[in-house]
Amino acid sequence: MGVRKKRKDISVVAGHCSPVGVTITKEGVNFCLFSKQATSVELLLFDKPEDAEPARTITFDPKRNRTYYYWHALVKGIGHGQLYAYRVNGPYAPKKGLRFDKDRYLVDPYARAVVGPDYDREKHKKRGWNGPWSLKSAVIDSSLYDWEDDEPPKIPYEESVIYEMHVKGFTMNPNSGVPEAERGTYSGVIRKIPYLKKLGVTAVELMPIHLFDPYDAPKGKVNYWGYSSINFFSPHNRYSKSPHEATAIVDEFRDMVKALHKAGIEVILDVVYNHTAEGDETGPVLSFKGLSNSGYYMLEDDDASKYKNFTGCGNTVNANQSIARRLILDSLCYWVKEMHVDGFRFDLASILSRSESGEPMDNPPILWEIESEPALAGTKIIAEAWDAAGLYQLGQFTGDRWAEWNGAFRDDVRRFIKGDTGSVAVFQRRLLGSPDIFRGKEWETTRSIHFVACHDGMPLYDLVSYNQKHNDANGEHNRDGMDDNFSWNCGEEGPTDNKKVLALRRKQLKNFLTLIFFSQGTPMLLMGDELGRTQQGNNNAYCQDNELSWMDWSLTKKNADLLAFSRNVIGFANRLKVMQVKHWLAESKMENDSCIVWHGVKLNSPDMSEHSHSIACGLHHPKSKERLYCAVNAYWEALDFEIPTDLKYNRKWRRVVNTALGKGLDFIDPDKAPIVPGNTIRVEARSIIVLMAKH
Repeated sequence: MGVRKKRKDISVVAGHCSPVGVTITKEGVNFCLFSKQATSVELLLFDKPEDAEPARTITFDPKRNRTYYYWHALVKGIGHGQLYAYRVNGPYAPKKGLRFDKDRYLVDPYARAVVGPDYDREKHKKRGWNGPWSLKSAVIDSSLYDWEDDEPPKIPYEESVIYEMHVKGFTMNPNSGVPEAERGTYSGVIRKIPYLKKLGVTAVELMPIHLFDPYDAPKGKVNYWGYSSINFFSPHNRYSKSPHEATAIVDEFRDMVKALHKAGIEVILDVVYNHTAEGDETGPVLSFKGLSNSGYYMLEDDDASKYKNFTGCGNTVNANQSIARRLILDSLCYWVKEMHVDGFRFDLASILSRSESGEPMDNPPILWEIESEPALAGTKIIAEAWDAAGLYQLGQFTGDRWAEWNGAFRDDVRRFIKGDTGSVAVFQRRLLGSPDIFRGKEWETTRSIHFVACHDGMPLYDLVSYNQKHNDANGEHNRDGMDDNFSWNCGEEGPTDNKKVLALRRKQLKNFLTLIFFSQGTPMLLMGDELGRTQQGNNNAYCQDNELSWMDWSLTKKNADLLAFSRNVIGFANRLKVMQVKHWLAESKMENDSCIVWHGVKLNSPDMSEHSHSIACGLHHPKSKERLYCAVNAYWEALDFEIPTDLKYNRKWRRVVNTALGKGLDFIDPDKAPIVPGNTIRVEARSIIVLMAKH
């Protein structure tokens, strides 16, 4: 083992093969790297992120610094903040799945922070020396951060309101009111916590914050969404006020988590363990390819120079191969133990159920390991239960405690509110928590994460303003994005001054918001939908890092009535015990159990025919004595609904929600809401009413 440019304050000993990554000890910093086919490994130490040449180079001795396939060394005299990279030599034989490059600086897969000069994806695609534009890993001592008295909120699903948001997009707009230096950063999110708290949010689901490649996008565009991970342990540096200071990046993320926890808000990360930024055989070599290409990725059987692509993003992580499986589990545990996050939403989670050859498995090891890992036991784990190669596992995902994004709720609620024929029966099941999809009566209904809009598709306002997608700004001739949006423009495509069309759109927006929060399951709201944010018909804004995707804070005034309605509906629904039931509601009149009774315009007679566009239900919770009546009219004419009259305890029906009414009348506090006279109530065309029985 040799040390070039040796200094008196640096010494190197053999070190240890566990744990993988960087570990700070009393003796120094232990480095451990996995690389099965490597013939030599060098640890490069840098003084500054922009340095092209290392200040020190430490060569690992294959006899002293290698145990099995783990290369390791303990370096004395360095510590917190030290920048480093690896240089790994071995065979370059792509057809055998080997892509070593002795001159290339590589990111540590376990790096806790990554910095460097301005990133250039195209330069990283070329073989050979990449010093001037290389990324540097950083040693981070987590014990130095003061978490104060931080504790996870541990909010159960039944009391949760999830808000899917983009860290940068949330505050990047100049009209956000956030100081310029903090716009689009973790610190910017802290500034807006009072807004989230007042909205009624209990958890933020952050779109990818793992370090990602911003230029993994069509030429001239950027990867705004972040589904292109470079590293699974490092917070994305460009979301920090100090993007070139490794320790500051990590601390700023922790500050955000700590502040959200103090407000009683959980932090859920959208994680992308299904592919990486290195892409296919034409993509860059940043880390995994240059260390253990065949270990971390699924390669084609007949030509290992090619990558299996079940993700639609060029490569597929070999998640059930032992080394990749360990990496994923270690990453998850790190984010919980040392970064204090509260849960994860797994992008294209069905990839994690594929074997090393790409075939679906009945009992994928990685999924059971995630479920049974003690460090993750108190977290939320949410699956997007499909992948880009046609594997669709909604309601059939492996495991006993996984929650799932309910894509069927999204599509079927859109179809019913739009007015499609033949949609009432399936709409009824979606309101009930989708018992036709999920696992019987033993499965908690709250593990269905239901939503009408998410980042992938149109926001709510565009669902009621456009019949077709308008993705021309993406530069792909409108070929990208989903074609089936189940959207309806309410009479005119896009922007309009037509007051009737605008009024109908407002009503449809409130219909969607009401259904999200008055359905069984755990609700999720997309950033800005409470304000009527638009993407001008773009349903695939992955490359739009501009005001098209950013939160438009001017809408808090322009659409103050919609924001007030959103806050009121969220707050009201989240206080109700009948909306926090975890088991399937009994479809009966059982007085000793939470139950639901279905109605139509006539009591106890729901019209489930092909041409029905309406349904109503009564909800009862025995312990809280709560009684609700909800009527949904997706028909284009008003309908008169019979309402139950056999109320006990001398209570009357009070009209709390009426989406057909305007500001101040669309929601009225139950204690002040007007009493409904008689035995019927008129529900206007394309509107929803919610009644509550009160003294």
